[in-house]
Parts: sequence; structure tokens; C-alpha cells
Amino acid sequence: MSTGRIDAACSAVVLVDYQQRLLPAIHRGEQVIGEALLLADVALELGLVVIGTEQNPAGLGPNDERVSQRCASTLAKMHFDACEDGLLLALPEGPDGAPIDVVIAGCEAHVCLMQTALGLRRAGHAVWVVAPACGSRKPEDHVLAMQRLAGAGAVIVSTEMVAFEWLHSCRHECFKPVLQRLKAPRFES
Repeated sequence: MSTGRIDAACSAVVLVDYQQRLLPAIHRGEQVIGEALLLADVALELGLVVIGTEQNPAGLGPNDERVSQRCASTLAKMHFDACEDGLLLALPEGPDGAPIDVVIAGCEAHVCLMQTALGLRRAGHAVWVVAPACGSRKPEDHVLAMQRLAGAGAVIVSTEMVAFEWLHSCRHECFKPVLQRLKAPRFES
């Protein structure tokens, strides 16, 4: 399990399956997607790569347009673990070819998000799971997924935890714009 700081210089963001047909069934779906959009916006402000995935897009439709617009690329997949459909090849390499840290969020937390995070851990990546940006149809499945991921070595974090660790200092050139994003409303009540 990684106990170090989340370093923006060696991080990428993966947004798993925020699909149009799936989102209405997700418990607190608008709040979940609001957190995911904030995470992506902060990442983009800092110049990080954001990659999306779509589970069986012919059946579940594409990702929500707001998510798609923020992704440099989107990987269509049939496996629940996106690593089995090419995610590892889509991630940028870290310094000296080392695996980068992956900040991940998505739906459903106990299926595709969890299996993808576990696949990333097996491949040697430090994995930071942004719990408020993850959703499941049933709240208890979300809780169980976070417990299982923590037990497997992923670190469970909030959107703000990630943002401030990426910034590292209030002297960072992006501090003010990121702070404005963090203070803005994230979703409709």
C-alpha cells in the first residue's frame, strides 16, 4: 500500500464507466458525477492525463458527455477490469518507465471500478480511489467495495485530498484556480 504523497508529476486519472444509461440508477448519481467532474477539472488544470472507460458501450451507451469532454481518450471494454482491455497500455509511463500512480473513480464501485483498481494494483501501480466520485446502485455495495479495495492496498481518498496533495503548496501556480474549483458548487441538490 502506498503511504506517500500523491505526486501530480507521476499521476494519471482514470474515470470508469460514467455511462448515460447507468447513471440514473446510481445512488446519489448527480453527486457522484459532480465529484468526478471536479476531479477531472483539477487534473486538467494541472496538466494530468484523464482517461475514460466505457463498459459495453453498445449496450450501456457512451459516457455522460461532461465526462467524455474531459478525457484525452476513452477505452471501450467488455471485461469488468479495464486492464484486460488495454488500460495499462493507455497509461503514460512514469520516470524511468516506472508505473505511475493512478487516481481512479467510477461506476459501479463494486464491479468495474473495483476490478479495474485491483487490476492496476496487480500491475504494480499505486492506486488512489476517490470514494465520493464512485457510485453503485446500492449504498452498501459502495461501502463493501471501498473496504475491499483498502484491504487490497488501494488508498481511499476524497477529491479535495487529491487536489491539495497534487498542489503540495499554496505557492503552486495553479493554487488559486484549483481553490476556486473546490469552492464552487459541485452538483445540484
